[in-house]
Amino acid sequence: MIVTNFISKRYRLLLGFSVWYILFSFLLRIVLLFWQISEIDISLINLPRILLTGLLFDFGVLSFLAVISTIYILLIPRKLIGSKLDKILIYSGFGLTLLIFVFTFFAEITFWEEFKCRFNFVAVDYLIYTFEVVQNIHESYPLYILIPSMLLITGVIFYYFIRNEFFKNTFSTKISFKNRVLPFILSTIIMSLYLFFISNTNAEWSKNRYNNEISKAGIYSFFAELRNNKLDFKTFYNTISDKEAFQIIRKDLSDDNVKFLENDYALKRNITDSLDSNKKPNIVFILIESMSASFMSEFGNENKITPFLDSIANQSLFFKNLQATGNRTVRGMEAVTLSIPPTPGQSIVKRPNNSNLYTISNVFKSKNYQCNFFYGGDGYFDNMNAFYGGNGFDIYDRGRGSVLNDDIKTTRHNIDDNEVTFENAWGICDEDIYNKMIKVADEYHKKKKPFLNFVMTTSNHRPYTYPENKIDIPSGFGRDGAVKYSDYALQKMFKKAKNKPWFKNTIFVFIADHCASSAGKDEIDVANYHIPAIIYGQNFIQTQKVTKLCSQIDVFPTLFGQLHWSYTSNFFGLDVFSKKYKERALIGTYLKLALKRDNNVTILSNKRTSTNYFWNEKTNKLNVLPVSKPELDETISWYQTADYLYLNNKLK
Repeated sequence: MIVTNFISKRYRLLLGFSVWYILFSFLLRIVLLFWQISEIDISLINLPRILLTGLLFDFGVLSFLAVISTIYILLIPRKLIGSKLDKILIYSGFGLTLLIFVFTFFAEITFWEEFKCRFNFVAVDYLIYTFEVVQNIHESYPLYILIPSMLLITGVIFYYFIRNEFFKNTFSTKISFKNRVLPFILSTIIMSLYLFFISNTNAEWSKNRYNNEISKAGIYSFFAELRNNKLDFKTFYNTISDKEAFQIIRKDLSDDNVKFLENDYALKRNITDSLDSNKKPNIVFILIESMSASFMSEFGNENKITPFLDSIANQSLFFKNLQATGNRTVRGMEAVTLSIPPTPGQSIVKRPNNSNLYTISNVFKSKNYQCNFFYGGDGYFDNMNAFYGGNGFDIYDRGRGSVLNDDIKTTRHNIDDNEVTFENAWGICDEDIYNKMIKVADEYHKKKKPFLNFVMTTSNHRPYTYPENKIDIPSGFGRDGAVKYSDYALQKMFKKAKNKPWFKNTIFVFIADHCASSAGKDEIDVANYHIPAIIYGQNFIQTQKVTKLCSQIDVFPTLFGQLHWSYTSNFFGLDVFSKKYKERALIGTYLKLALKRDNNVTILSNKRTSTNYFWNEKTNKLNVLPVSKPELDETISWYQTADYLYLNNKLK
């Protein structure tokens, strides 16, 4: 009797919705399979496993919905079943839920197009930064087609449920209270099993990343990320003793000119240069959005979309084998500003207690520099203002009056409307932010104050829009145009700077925050961490090409070495020209953490597992190798010590 009521009467609407969701989720999974057909690992065993694992997580999504539904059915008095109140609540609740699920399916497709994965922590971030996200969607996709399509699909499905009397059965069944208890209990038990025992990482059963992502369910992944936005290293990763970890890293950081200031669990040290120069050139540091090395002719690109970077590279200190630490802007910022490996979960830029840290600004301020941070959007995005404002940089950004205030300990300057010629979802065009930077550089030159001007660009980002008639690719037509415009804006800035009295006493650094794409079928797509880095200074920097494997975290320590500065360091990065420098790169996602030496890549997983690979540079494939304990211990040490220093407030 209970089962009959559950399936065919009061619960028939819930059952019908569940069947619809399973069907649509299955169809989406098939679409994603064909989307990545050339890169997934398909076989008679893997295909059923992808679909069955996906079904398991689809049931997980429905278990949470079932609890909400059965609570309502349990609590509503019997006499109100079928009443006007009951109908209003069920019609509106069903319609809203259906619209949200249809919207989610559309959102998954657009998210997959950009990130090649199910919803992750980026999607969670997008809930916070609604202005940029809504504007980006508006500028990137034909909403005049998408919104009516979503409403039409929702309306058709809603009509189907009415036509087939799902609502009529729901409203006509006067189910007794005792017959409502068991469905509620069963739903709660199933939901609890998912909540406490089935992690989103259980879908990661394959060495092929696409197999794992397609096995997941988007909604389940979203709420899993909402719960696990930060990860405790010692809980989720292989570890060694803190003492051993610091011994390994201190040995890697040691050199003849290095003296550690504390014993054991610390890295702060004095670095003494025998020449101990008093040079104080201005520094213009440009962190370029999504500028993969593969865009440059120097690395084989034939589209000629980076003529300026290709030209200036041959007049500079040019890093040809430098790797980004991550695949988001905040990772690049963390790497160059703190000179630290990527900690699991969120970047330190976005984590609590991230002010008054020992950053590059401490080194510059010890030499009486003015430090400025420039961003063409609202620096509230990604917590940029709070991080840079809390660590010694004055802020220049396009404030939009966010209701949530930034915790800025320095001075914030707004970029006014009359200084803007073009603006999209992410901010003003690169030309405009460079013009502002040059204007501020002029001011500090007049004050005879050396400056570090740190600029974060925005133009090389979806929707790939920029001022018209600047380059030969129309605005909004894709990545190549955005890359070429970014390069054009750099060239124009450099040309203007050349006419300034401060130019000859200035070093320019050009480096990407991350690659344009980091999606691949392996745990970590190694090729998509390769970024260009260029240090130009006609009176300070010798022209040469650096082929050593190195990291974003090494850029400023290498620059300090070129200037022959003696300084205090709390950095993990090294001067790549130091005698004892050992080539390595630290690369990661927000879950996977890796150490790369030559073609050997050791990856730590958040399942307390680790794998050693040989990276085939030609095919970009990872082939499993036996794990070497020394290599594993060193990999663990880089990340464990970084996590320890942050958690114990020793990055100060």
